[in-house]
Amino acid sequence: MSNSDSGISSNIIIAKWTDRFLAWLIDFIIVSIISTSIIFTSFGTIDYGFGEDVFWAESIRYIPTSIVFFTYWTILEYKISQTIGEKILNLKIVNINGKKPDLTGIMISSFGKSFLLPIDVALGWFLTNEKRQRIFNKLGDTLVVKIKESESTSDIRYAKD
Repeated sequence: MSNSDSGISSNIIIAKWTDRFLAWLIDFIIVSIISTSIIFTSFGTIDYGFGEDVFWAESIRYIPTSIVFFTYWTILEYKISQTIGEKILNLKIVNINGKKPDLTGIMISSFGKSFLLPIDVALGWFLTNEKRQRIFNKLGDTLVVKIKESESTSDIRYAKD
């Protein structure tokens, strides 16, 4: 049985950093709107009212927003292997073998994007390999890949019994 007969693709197209960034930017805008709405609904204002201690206020804002990001990425990437930004740019997350990743791998990858993205990306660029993985992608054994046309639903042919 060949790879094409088994449904396993032997040619995985690794997503470009620019495509990944654009997908992240789309997701960032969506999640920021959701997060801001949740904060506004919960507190009646965007300002937490902590007064002079700006660092403390910004730190407190960072945590709930990061939790919303983590939840968004974990649920969508685990359930459908794509976030809205990734879907728009024909990207998806897979495991190192090109199959659907497990929940642990998704959570590790999502944690890096949600809480430590600047460090995760910077180290990923400097320590990058041929798979263009961020550090937390490496730890979670995940890849972001470009979906080929042959994987899209436009190639599905229906036949009647």
